[in-house]
Amino acid sequence: MSEQGGWFVAGATGYTGRAVVKLLAQQGQPCVAHVRPDSAQLQRWREDFGSLGVQVDSTHWEADAMQARFLELRPRGVFALLGTTRKRAQSAGVSAAQHYQDVDYGLTKLLIDAVEGLGESAGRRFVYLSSMGVSEGTRSAYLSARARCEAALRQSSLDYLVARPSFITGPTREERRLGERYAASVVDACLTALSWVGWRKPKQSFGSIDDEGLARALLAGAQDPSLSRCVLHAAQLQELARMQ
Repeated sequence: MSEQGGWFVAGATGYTGRAVVKLLAQQGQPCVAHVRPDSAQLQRWREDFGSLGVQVDSTHWEADAMQARFLELRPRGVFALLGTTRKRAQSAGVSAAQHYQDVDYGLTKLLIDAVEGLGESAGRRFVYLSSMGVSEGTRSAYLSARARCEAALRQSSLDYLVARPSFITGPTREERRLGERYAASVVDACLTALSWVGWRKPKQSFGSIDDEGLARALLAGAQDPSLSRCVLHAAQLQELARMQ
């Protein structure tokens, strides 16, 4: 990847990450998809992403290693699409709260520092996938980790874009998040009913979005210079997705 060449996608194997990588490949934009080096499916991802013409990177999640890799790649921008779950916390033998801080916050902060370490942050975008409901002082461990990420971006010198979608769900999601999918379907049904009687704003503000729609919105926002150091909420993300 050449100077200011392409995009680095962290969290590339996740629901949203896969869609972002696929969209970048379809648009012919240079892209590096990061897969953690200890992934049991690393070879699978090399083959899947390789079939799209996308380079796979498996740099260790260590500050020095990621900093050195970014100095080599000098990416145009970074998509930070990282996240974990309570189930993964149980598998790791730690509390969900600690796992959210270690993964959702810790790895994102590592990326922020690595991009800032380039010393040439101007023109390099940092797109962070956050969540609806993020606020300072929240009691939710999940939202607290994301609030810390957003605070770190505000304190940085980066040209960032924060996305706060509502439910991210769809039929192609491999993870069995049945509760989330059920809640999204119930909420969407209620919001649709409200829109039928003229109340369209609630659906725009709280309706779910699928992986492809969110990918379109994130990429459109990433390439819009007017959306600098700002937060996009669900309605704005859905509007960007429709415009593409």
